Amino acid sequence: MALILITDDAAFSRRMIRKAVKQDEHETIEAANGSECLEMISTNSPDCILLDLLMPEVDGFTVLQKLREQESKIPVIVLSADIQESVTQQCLELGAVMVLRKPPKAPEICDAIQKALGSK
Repeated sequence: MALILITDDAAFSRRMIRKAVKQDEHETIEAANGSECLEMISTNSPDCILLDLLMPEVDGFTVLQKLREQESKIPVIVLSADIQESVTQQCLELGAVMVLRKPPKAPEICDAIQKALGSK
């Protein structure tokens, strides 16, 4: 069982993602924006992060950049409605292990987490 940090500004999205993650019997913690996410990372040491890109205050790109600067080894799966190749490429260059299109289906989330945890 792993600790998964779900970061999304939409409560509905967090709830749907949490439901999928719990199907795989992982524990979850949640953040509503990038600054909460960075705080949760430092206080909870999650095993994997599910990260939205477009959020108020601190966006997902900034979170990825900060994790890169800290040389974090926590795998990050980006969840985004923006599936442009340039956005996907930017996320991967900033250290994301994969990018999933929103809204992801439960099996897709579980499979991505399994792969990400295997890459740690």
